[in-house]
Amino acid sequence: MDLKTLCELNGPSGNEQPVRKYILEEAKKLCEDVRIDRMGNVICKKKGKNPDAPHVALSAHMDEVGFIVWGHTEDGMLRIRPIGGIDPRVVVSKWVLVNGETPGIIGAKAIHLQTREDRQKLLNFSSLYIDIGAKNKEEAMEKAPLASYASFVSNYEEFGEGFVVSKALDDRVGCYNLLRILKNDYPCDISVCFVNQEEVGLRGSTTAAYLVDADIAVVLEGTACNDLGDTPENQHILTPGEGVAVSFMDRASIADRDLFNSMLNIAKEHNIKAQVKRGVTGGNDATSFQLARGGAKTIVLSVPCRYIHSPSSVCNLSDVDSQYALADAFLNTL
Repeated sequence: MDLKTLCELNGPSGNEQPVRKYILEEAKKLCEDVRIDRMGNVICKKKGKNPDAPHVALSAHMDEVGFIVWGHTEDGMLRIRPIGGIDPRVVVSKWVLVNGETPGIIGAKAIHLQTREDRQKLLNFSSLYIDIGAKNKEEAMEKAPLASYASFVSNYEEFGEGFVVSKALDDRVGCYNLLRILKNDYPCDISVCFVNQEEVGLRGSTTAAYLVDADIAVVLEGTACNDLGDTPENQHILTPGEGVAVSFMDRASIADRDLFNSMLNIAKEHNIKAQVKRGVTGGNDATSFQLARGGAKTIVLSVPCRYIHSPSSVCNLSDVDSQYALADAFLNTL
């Protein structure tokens, strides 16, 4: 079980099977109560030593951003729409894999053929296509029928001082750390949830949260940094290498104040590097747990990621370890 393997698996929202298969095999080595719910989430349950301790759910999403084929041109190109939030400016000339087997390149009109007006327009997905080398529409439809999935092709590489670049760091970092959590025993009952379709509306976590009905939910995520270039320092959301991010609020949920303070205090007591997320951005599976049944106290622990939702996301491995360390230390306090 390693982060490289998890990141290089392809699992766009709605087509998480390769990731789910790998996680299922690894989870069964660590936990006796493992099942797949009707939505396709992997749910693992471990009993705690203290019957009076709260029941804690820990969640991370298996899916990644990607593309789906919605049409074919007469000359054999694939028309695509994004799955999840992808900036079209970062995808041109990138390799993809269609249905896990057919390589392709995302293309746009060459700069030599663009007018001045073309170069001033913001690129959009109606101007992009996937070239799989098909000679005509019929061959393209045979190799990549309507509703085919496409995923970025990107190698996991370590570089610099503790940095790594890969696709799908959001949220394979969380999945990796949940598998590490499953190796341990804790005072409290835990439900470890590997959920799907987060990138298209928190769909998997909606059913998982209802199913496990936990008292507390800790969501392990990847999140944006905004720390580059000429961005003023007071607008930096996070700094890679400075520890796991503890969020007080995002666009979908507000952290439980006691949990927020507890996480920061535990980090300080255990010398775990942590930072407060200095921005109210995005949304994640915490909202599903916060609203399910009678509700749950929620907190989000995120790994800062540069170039998120691209084929070349970047994070610092020390932050990945901090995310695990803080979640582990918190569970041991219950």
